[in-house]
Amino acid sequence: MSQRDGFASGFLAGALFGGVVGGVLGALITSRLDTESIEEAEVSNGAVESKKTAAKRRMRASETGDLEMETARRSLEDKIAQLNATIDEVRKQLGNVNGSASQTVSDRSSIPE
Repeated sequence: MSQRDGFASGFLAGALFGGVVGGVLGALITSRLDTESIEEAEVSNGAVESKKTAAKRRMRASETGDLEMETARRSLEDKIAQLNATIDEVRKQLGNVNGSASQTVSDRSSIPE
C-alpha cells in the first residue's frame, strides 16, 4: 500500500518537473530560432541578388566538382591499369617458379573501360 501512495506523489512531481523543464527548453529554442530568422530577414533584403549569386556559385561548384570527378576517375583508371600489369607480372613469375611457364595470361579485354 505504501508503494502506491509514493507512486502517485512521485508521478505528479515528475510530471510537474518535466513540464517546467520542457517549457523552459521550448522557450529557449524558440527564441533562438526567432533571432536567427530575424537576422536572415535583415541579410536577405536583396534576396533576388543573393539568389542569383548563390545560383552562380552552385553552377561553378558543380562544374568544379565535375572536373574533379573526371580527374579522380582517370587517376583510378590509371591505378587499375598499373595493378593489372603488376598482377600479370606476378602471375608470370609464379608460373616460372611452379614450372608452368607455358600457360598464357588471359586477356583483360573483357573489363569495360
